[in-house]
Amino acid sequence: MSGGARVRVLADDRAGHANQALAVAEALGAPFEVRALRYNGLARLPNRLLGATDRHIAPEARPAPPWPDLVIAAGRRTAPAARAIRRRSGGRTRLAQCMWPGAGACEFDLIAVPAHDLRPARPNTAPTLGAPHRATPARLAAAADEWRAALARVPRPLIALLVGGATRRRPFGAAEADALAARTAALAAAVGGGVAMTTSRRTGRAAAERLAAALAPGHAHFWGGGGANPYFGYLALADIVVATGDSAAMCTEACAAGRPVYIHAPPARTSAKHARLHAALYERGAARPLDGAHDPRWRAAPFDDAALVARAIRERGLL
Repeated sequence: MSGGARVRVLADDRAGHANQALAVAEALGAPFEVRALRYNGLARLPNRLLGATDRHIAPEARPAPPWPDLVIAAGRRTAPAARAIRRRSGGRTRLAQCMWPGAGACEFDLIAVPAHDLRPARPNTAPTLGAPHRATPARLAAAADEWRAALARVPRPLIALLVGGATRRRPFGAAEADALAARTAALAAAVGGGVAMTTSRRTGRAAAERLAAALAPGHAHFWGGGGANPYFGYLALADIVVATGDSAAMCTEACAAGRPVYIHAPPARTSAKHARLHAALYERGAARPLDGAHDPRWRAAPFDDAALVARAIRERGLL
């Protein structure tokens, strides 16, 4: 597009954040470009000290002109760079942010804030139920075609186990892995099905191996082990999804395909913020707590926060 892309995504180096911004850009349906951000030590500073700047970004990754009409980003560390772009464009560039940006929030035209964050409503905020995600019907259909043969040997009903892991304040060790394995095994026994398991960066090798030994999954993907990632294939082809409750993005992605979704969230391991998200998903009928029981008549009620944010961008004339 002459003069540069109208929409630019600032992609944080945390995949969960970057995927939220990408999901909104894809839902908009307009051409967009992606600028991957890499950070230096200044990124540890709070945004109130950084201000509107890209000094916390590695020089080769700093945003450059031509400035777009709209910047979409997610995560605290992207916010100072987005504000810098707006100022360098003479105020022409509009800003849409997923997740609360911290200092300088008044400079954003739209901030998509999950309801469980308990941020007060402002003229520039739009509440979401969870996190915008990229598990669209088209992407799930393509993933189903790609992974159908590989997952055909897993007994039905197929249970997709999505494992997060340790958080900043809560470890994920042997006891936590054993509890998750026991609940998942009880569900598999109740329905007579098999398990396909995928781990994440936060799972840890020891916990992943312990889960695999206890569950003997018919298909497994271990983070960092190489090979194609079957994550969307699991979501598309599973009959039941089990997700650990430590990731808002993973919990909401689990709900994308309208399958029965069970969240493993022991109270001792669950923050108040995540507990509020789980309660909202339960109330909506999008998920249930993992307790070993299964109602074969139940189907989750899917929702699409990315489309909601994209619609808010259009309605506010930001693009």
